[in-house]
Amino acid sequence: MGLENPIHLMIVLVVVLMVFGAKRLPEMGRSLGDGMRGFKEAISGQAPPTQAMTVQPAPVVQPATVMAARSETPIGSVEPVAVSVSDDAAVGV
Repeated sequence: MGLENPIHLMIVLVVVLMVFGAKRLPEMGRSLGDGMRGFKEAISGQAPPTQAMTVQPAPVVQPATVMAARSETPIGSVEPVAVSVSDDAAVGV
């Protein structure tokens, strides 16, 4: 009366699928496989196979050009604005 019966295994798999969801099962399988692989390598004392590192050139970044907005009035034709300050504002009252 253990898990030898295929129906029991199917029930357990359905419950696990319902609890964890279909998205997380492959991720959990990968992490479990990586953990088992790391444990096996640590026990046997073998280093993991190294992959050749390929150096990719850095992407070329072009400097951004800033375009000045054109105004209808030329810079030299701006008229000065007169500002008047009352005595109360100057004293800080």
